[in-house]
Amino acid sequence: MSLSSSLFSGISGLSTIGNAMTVIGDNIANVNTVGFKASRVTFQDVLSQTVATSAGTAQVGHGTSLADISSSFAQGSFESTDSNTDLAIGGNGFFVVRDPNSKNNEYYTRAGEFRFNKDGYFVNPAGYIVRGWALDPDTGQDQGTITDIVLNSFTSAPKKTDKVTIITNLNSGATSKSSSLSAVWDGADANKEYIGENEYEYQTTVKVYDSLGSTHDITIYFDKGSGSTYEYIVTCSPQEDKRTGIDAQQSGAGMLGRGTITFNEASGVISNISFDSFDPTNTITTIGSPVTSGTWTGAAPSESGTFSSGTKSRTYTFTVTTGGTVGDGINVIHWDDGEGNSGDISATAAAQAVGALGLQVSFAAGGAINAGESFTITCYGDNDVQNSNCWSTKSTATDLTNGYFTFNTNFLGGSSTDMSVKLNFGSAYNSTSGSWVNDSLSTTHYASSSTTTFQTSNGYGAGDLQSVTVGTDGAITGQYSNGQVIPLYRVALAKFQNNQGLYKEGGNLFRETRLSGSPITSKPGTNGLGNISPNSLEQSNVDIATEFVKMITTQRGFQANSKIITVTDQMLAELINLKR
Repeated sequence: MSLSSSLFSGISGLSTIGNAMTVIGDNIANVNTVGFKASRVTFQDVLSQTVATSAGTAQVGHGTSLADISSSFAQGSFESTDSNTDLAIGGNGFFVVRDPNSKNNEYYTRAGEFRFNKDGYFVNPAGYIVRGWALDPDTGQDQGTITDIVLNSFTSAPKKTDKVTIITNLNSGATSKSSSLSAVWDGADANKEYIGENEYEYQTTVKVYDSLGSTHDITIYFDKGSGSTYEYIVTCSPQEDKRTGIDAQQSGAGMLGRGTITFNEASGVISNISFDSFDPTNTITTIGSPVTSGTWTGAAPSESGTFSSGTKSRTYTFTVTTGGTVGDGINVIHWDDGEGNSGDISATAAAQAVGALGLQVSFAAGGAINAGESFTITCYGDNDVQNSNCWSTKSTATDLTNGYFTFNTNFLGGSSTDMSVKLNFGSAYNSTSGSWVNDSLSTTHYASSSTTTFQTSNGYGAGDLQSVTVGTDGAITGQYSNGQVIPLYRVALAKFQNNQGLYKEGGNLFRETRLSGSPITSKPGTNGLGNISPNSLEQSNVDIATEFVKMITTQRGFQANSKIITVTDQMLAELINLKR
């Protein structure tokens, strides 16, 4: 073996240890790089040469070479930040990002310094787009496959109200103020005093939203009935009542429904609820004439019956529009021909079907409605109190929607802007048992002042995005100015069977290779993946003390190998001097 082999062994040591120092320098240079994973160098000996010895044969090494440069994927420490979109992974996994210039180039990183750019994309500082799943805004469940995280809208659309909850105590010691709340309501009052202050016991108002996000007041008036019963009416402003068939000049404008609440006499809790939902399209009209007034267009009706006690009877025909019935909420129809002749038309006891109805009209002696003469018709309700709208639709227990009565309203006036709103007094109807079941908080009938304990309505107006937050499960939610918190996206995490097989792309990015295997993506906290820590960044896992120790040992190794070369050089010089 020649001395030159020693030179090459020293050179191999200098080369490999020089590379080792490069790795140490890279680690120290990235000591403050977010999500950086330190590398380490391992060496291996070079194939040895076999030489003859007195004992036979032996092997002499030819130096060293690099065996591997591997990354340490140990967890780095977390730094707290003031940005909601700074994310760190506590455990295994990588964030998935996409090259903005290529839909097929995905990369993986531990650096979670993300933000939303001007186009709404969730990106890292280099502009790579973070990937995840869109979330159902109502359930928060993942939808579809992994996709770009991008905010297409920075507003929250309004949602119309479909349920109001009103919990009150209605004073059991109160006295009745009106014989019928629905009768004293006058939506056509020019002074906008639709119901007098002394005509009800208690009232409460709740705010509701239409489909465009505008707010409207629903007011419920209560009045003591007989025994342990309270009567109530559901109303809105007559000027806002845009239901089909409503005329702002009608006394029933703004009247949405009426009902009663019956309480247990001993406990004061709800035992039964009734409700009549008023529908203005179900009205009684005359042939060819409106409800309130008109002209009799047919021939003078023929007389029938005989004079008796100064009166005579004539039979006239009235028509009920589709869906209406006579006798269901209407007892009496009053007529007046303006000539001093008037009378009442009594509906038959049984509700009559839609169509022509023969009703008896009583006239004063000698009175008659002649062809071409004008007349006025007024409707009277169950308590014989004037009601010019002649509504006749009633809701019964079979009409309950998911345990609650509903009232209908329309604030926008469109053909598709009707609102059906559930009315909850803290008790729900159980169709199986046929009884009302009270919630832990429900309307009561105690001997104390009438007061509202709790009231709320769902629905909301339009809102602007104010901030976003990220949960430990990676769910990104938006907080809007209308108070809504809406799930938007979920950040995806990926893991590999062999992290050491990943290829470093620079910029804190890794790329999959054949050695790393394909990525397995799932939501944080599942399938062996770590959780997300918001308002945090994972720091480099480089240990300065360890690197400095490695630097010392590497320096000594380099010096020692250089000595091999210088000493071998001196030996060669001595060898050359032998011929002198």
